Amino acid sequence: MTPARFTQCLLVLRWTPINLASALHCNLAWIEAMETGEEKVPDELATWLETLARTHEELGIPVTYRGKGLEPATSRATRR
Repeated sequence: MTPARFTQCLLVLRWTPINLASALHCNLAWIEAMETGEEKVPDELATWLETLARTHEELGIPVTYRGKGLEPATSRATRR
């Protein structure tokens, strides 16, 4: 996995390097080194990230909930 694809996978997943380091319980500096190409992305990690990113790319983000929010308290009370 190239550093560019590594970064692209994180973008697709909406993860920051900090999020990935937290999920993996690893050092942030190691994640940043993979981002810059100073460290090679291990094959197992690359496969996992590719699978997650492809799944997110294929499924997309549900648009049904765009703009969704809580109704004013008075509207909710009258529905009950």
